[in-house]
This record gives sequence, C-alpha cells and structure tokens, in this order.
Amino acid sequence: MPVKRPADAGSGASGSAVAPAADPVPAPEPPDGAGETIYLAVALDVPLPGLFDYSHDRPVEPGVRVRVTFGRRAMVGMVWAVREAPGVAADRVRPIDAVLDDLPPMPADWLRLAEFAAHYYHRPLGEVLLPVLPPSLRKPAAYTGARSAGGPVCRADRRPGGSRARKSKEVAQAGPVDPAAGVAVAARLASDQAGDDEGPVLTDAQVRALAGLRDLLAAGAGVALLHGVTGSGKTELYLRLARDVLAAGRQVLLLVPEINLTPQLEQSVRARLGDRLAVIHSRLSEGDRLRAWLRASRGQAEILLGTRLALFTPLPRAGLIVVDEEHDASYKQQDGLRYSARDLAVWRGHDLGIPVVLGSATPSLETWRHAQEGDYRLLSLPERAQAQSLPEIRLVDTRRARLEQGFTPQLLDALESRLTQGGQSLVFINRRGYAPVLRCASCAWVSQCRRCTAHMVLHRLGGRHVLQCHHCGDAMPVPRACPDCGDPDIQPMGRGTQRVEEFLAERFPGARVLRIDADATRLKGSAEALFARAHAGEADILVGTQMVSKGHDFARLGLVGVLNADAMLFSQDFRAPERLFAQLMQVAGRAGRRQGGAQVIVQTDYPEQTVYQALLRHDYARFAAYALEERRELGLPPFSSQALLTAQAVRVRDALDFLEAARARAGALTEAAGVRIHDPVPLRIVRVARVERAQLLFESDGRGALHRLLRALLPGLDELARGGVQHWGIEIDPQEI
Repeated sequence: MPVKRPADAGSGASGSAVAPAADPVPAPEPPDGAGETIYLAVALDVPLPGLFDYSHDRPVEPGVRVRVTFGRRAMVGMVWAVREAPGVAADRVRPIDAVLDDLPPMPADWLRLAEFAAHYYHRPLGEVLLPVLPPSLRKPAAYTGARSAGGPVCRADRRPGGSRARKSKEVAQAGPVDPAAGVAVAARLASDQAGDDEGPVLTDAQVRALAGLRDLLAAGAGVALLHGVTGSGKTELYLRLARDVLAAGRQVLLLVPEINLTPQLEQSVRARLGDRLAVIHSRLSEGDRLRAWLRASRGQAEILLGTRLALFTPLPRAGLIVVDEEHDASYKQQDGLRYSARDLAVWRGHDLGIPVVLGSATPSLETWRHAQEGDYRLLSLPERAQAQSLPEIRLVDTRRARLEQGFTPQLLDALESRLTQGGQSLVFINRRGYAPVLRCASCAWVSQCRRCTAHMVLHRLGGRHVLQCHHCGDAMPVPRACPDCGDPDIQPMGRGTQRVEEFLAERFPGARVLRIDADATRLKGSAEALFARAHAGEADILVGTQMVSKGHDFARLGLVGVLNADAMLFSQDFRAPERLFAQLMQVAGRAGRRQGGAQVIVQTDYPEQTVYQALLRHDYARFAAYALEERRELGLPPFSSQALLTAQAVRVRDALDFLEAARARAGALTEAAGVRIHDPVPLRIVRVARVERAQLLFESDGRGALHRLLRALLPGLDELARGGVQHWGIEIDPQEI
C-alpha cells in the first residue's frame, strides 16, 4: 500500500474523503428539470482509505461507473452509495463529470464479492472495484474528448453531469443482456440425447466421483475436493458436470492457474460443449478481453474459462465454479490486491449458493485438511483413466555419481535408450537462462546485480551472452575479464535450461531438442506454437521449467529426468517442501499417459528425505500426513493464520525502524491479545532496483483475532511511515515468507 498521498487529494471526515479542485470551482447550475443536489459516495482506484464524495442532480444506482475529476486528474470511479449528506463541507464537494451509462449497474452479488475482498484483504474498496474491470471500462480517455470516437466503450456527453453516451462497436456487437440464453441452451442440450455416452468410457472410480459431484449439484451448494492422480480423468468429470449445469440453463466458471493451460482446455470444452465459450486472461488484447467479459456478464457465454482474473467477471446465471490445479501458487495475486482466487472462489460459491469443485493431484494442505475434517467432500480418483500404470519413479543418489554437465550416467543412458525406442523425453530443471552466475576462480568475483542483492544470470541471446537480473530486469554485456582482478578466465557456475539444451544437442546430435521456458515463449503465440510442436511429436527431448509440468498430455512422453530438485529442500520458506512435492508429482505425471513402461528419474543428494520417499510411492496422503503433523507442532498454517507487513525504503534501516515502530504500536493495542508478533527482519533478497525491503510477521491461532488487530493498527501506519519509508503493504495469508 503506497503511503505517499497525492498532493492534489484532500481528506474528509467520517470515513470519507473528498477530492477538491486546485482552485475552488463553483458547482454548476443544475439543468432544467433537475432536482435537488444528490451526494454520491464514489470508489476510486487510489491508495487512500474510504470513499469520495461527489454531487449530482439526480440519484445514481450503486455499481454505476462515473467520470470524475480527482484533483487535476480525470478518473473513472464507481458509485457505491447515495449519501444524505457529504462527510465534508458541501462547498468542497465537486459534481461528477458524467454518468457512464453504456453498461447497466454492476450486479449486487459482484458488489458483495468486491466488498468482501476489500474487507478481508484490508484494501481500499476502489483498489478492488476498478482494477478487476477490463481496462477499457476504467480509462477516462475512452469517455472524453475527440479520442473517444474510436474508443473501446463510448464518449460521454461533455455537459457537466451529462449521462448520454455513444455505444462502442464492441459493446454494440456484444448485444444486450439475453434473459432467454439459459432457456435456449437448456432446451438445446435437453434435445441432445448423447448424454454421458459422449466421451470416453468412465472407470469405476470416475463413475463414483461423478455421482458424488452430481449429488453436490443436486444439493445446490457446497465444496468438493476432486483428488485424482495425474491422468485420472479429472477434466472429463469437469466436462460432464458442466454439461449438467448448462442443461439447467446455468453458467460455468472454469479457472486454470496459468495462461499456457487455456488453449488445450479450451479445445476440449469447445469439442464437447460447443462454442458458447468466453476466455479471459491477461495476455488478451483490450478489445478481446472486453468482448469476452461482456459476453459472460450478459449471459451470452455459457462457460467462462480463464485465469484468476476471470473470477471477478459478473455471471448472471452462475451455476458452478471449478478451480483446476487448486494448489497452484499462481492463484495468489502478488501485487495490488493480493488475493487468493481459490479462496475467493469458495466464498463466491457460498454467497451464490452454488457448488465449487477444487481439483488437484496434490491439493494444498489447507484444502486437504478441510477435506479430512469433513468441511469439503472428498472424491478420489486413485488410478489413471486409460488403464496405463503410473510411471516408475527412481531416485539416483548423486553423492556417489560422476556427473557430466549435471547429468548422472543413469539419466544419460535412459535418454539414449528412449531415443533408440523412438520415444519422447523431458528434462525438467526449474531454472531458466544459461547459468545462475559467472565466477572468477582467481579472486572469487561473481556477477552481482548493480541494483539488487542478487546474482545476474547468464543468458544466451542469439549468438551472444548477456547478464540479466531476474528481479529488476537490468542487463549488461558479459565482461571480457574479471572486473576485480583482470583474469580473463571467468566461467559459468551451475546450469539453466539454455545450458542443458546446449549440452543435450551436443551429446545426442541426432535428437531434436526443444526448450520451453519463459525466455522461449516471450513473443505472442510462441508458447502455443512450441507446445503444438511438442504435442505433435516434433521433438525427441523437451527441456523445460514448471511451464511444462502440469496440464499437458504429451502422447509419446515416456521418460522424465529431474535436475536440481534439492534446491527447494532447505528453503527458508516453510511451504517449500509442499511446493517441491507438488512440482515433482506434476512433472512425473507427464510421463506414460498414453503408453506403459514410463520412467521418472530424480537426481538428488538426499534420497532419504520424506518428500522423495513419498514421491517414490506416488503417495500424496503419506506426504500430507507428515507435513500437517509438522505444521501442527510448529503452529504453522493451516493451524494458524498469518499476515505479513512489508516495508520498502532507500535504506533497510528505515524500513526496519518503521516495522519496529509498527510492532510496538501493535503490541500496545488491546486487540493484540492472542496474536504473536515476530521481530522485523530484512527479506532474503533485501534490495531490488535500489529499494531495500523488510518484513514483519503476525500470527494467530484464530483468524478473527488477527483481523481485529490489523483493523486497529493499519489506519495509523501512514503517520509512522512518514520520512523514510516509500511504501508499505499488508498481505493476508502470505504464500511466500
């Protein structure tokens, strides 16, 4: 939460704020026929608490967007309420510039979702309501002046307080709300007698799980955890359940954790359920995102498929929410409103009275505990759907092995054997670039970022190498010699995907090696093209990061080799073992989905670790029982609730002083009872882009006690931050500490 208040913003009273003009401007005369002055509480996307008072000559419904002047800026805000009187002097209240009536008011359930998110995550309401809308609906330039003629939504009349608007091409093409859409699709599906005969024959476990999901649907609400091993057919059950929902004239929200998983699932949905589908994610153009949002919010799209962003799309006939790979950390937003889309999906389902299905081969420990205690219904798929056995997992002890560029002889032999058989292999290393660091053997110099307390990673771009920081983006050429001692013999240490790709191409010159990572998929459409090549069998050896570890069904893939898994074993973050187990289970699950005899080789220095021993047996329940017992003994989530207060400053001492003052103030509050407040500490990577960072952890066995303390503490932190702190922020249920 930024603490620097805009110089052109003022503060109000009674929880409201007002945005006065730089020079007082008298309120305009109301137009003929207008009534008395109406005061509106408007939410704006600014880092200030409370709502902002504006006036109009007639009431405006909550959920309607308006164009206002905030200081010297034109902004789009959203009306939250009509006030009987402003919270500040009436002569300081400005009129709104225009009512943006090109869309109906946001629905009541959507407003409740935004209000809950703002309350639970301790954010100003405007920082929730506006950023989750398509950009076209919150840009004042689309509603002002000549530029709006080709704008994405409309041009509001320039008369102060005016509400006339010209519809845009996108809005007009999307059409009005279609109240008969649900009836039409229900009739169409009812006349289609294919039913469950369409699609593959279900296994006994799938039949039982589908019956449980349909019971949930019949009950009209509740949460189910669909726990199935990789390849067990969870997607097939999503599709059949979605068909039931569509037949009842309702809509389905299907969430996936990453953009790269949408094309394959979109193809499956279209093939089985038709084309009335909308897709929303952050890589869409503004126009495409707006059109998808309009189709879903008007009930014209029966299924909305998307990443966490799609959760906040209005759905007038919502009947089911599915969260696939519910354990994935990508569901947690890491800037702005730091929300968990999975948790808000559960809340939204409860609020709407509709079922929520959480699917995963490796559920989060929070979700697993809910299922074990009966809060969620547990439905299991313990076997693969296509009668293929799970791959054999082999742990190779690297302590006694002679490594060749990080590869054991066992893994190299397995790769050669798979090539001879005409199969496909995957080498998984969750580290992109060529090498993590450059080092001088003479004086121990390492490639350190100039702006961060992090190493610069060696990357290969075309035919040359560069050093790049993965935290601030700074880049520089590789020095010809050591900057400290002048020795020209500086060497890369460790390896990333690029170096692995280079080695494999040299080691197996006849093999087609294909690398899939963030560097190879930067350009629009490149990820889809690379995955299409992999699925088409146009690669013998895939080299990839976590991008390839989930959701993809590679028909010929019979071998997975894992490098550098131990890096996560001893992380300072207590969630690291959970993430490692999930990551390894997911990547192992890519092997042998269409053919038997698949193998997974994990290279490790610590084969006796519980994570690896449970992985060896594909035994999630064993790992979860061990991890939950450890968490219980240590009082860690899910047996406690956490909040993380972070601060940024030019000097880490200023950040620590602010957090220490916040800690002292929190400890003096009566609401601190039952809350453990830890000492402030610098972050592991303390400096990023010349800004230094520190954190303060709050823990409580009771969620209510933690939130009561934060509500008492946070309003006074701006005052403590003045002087040295640039930004501070609060994160509820942090996923990384």
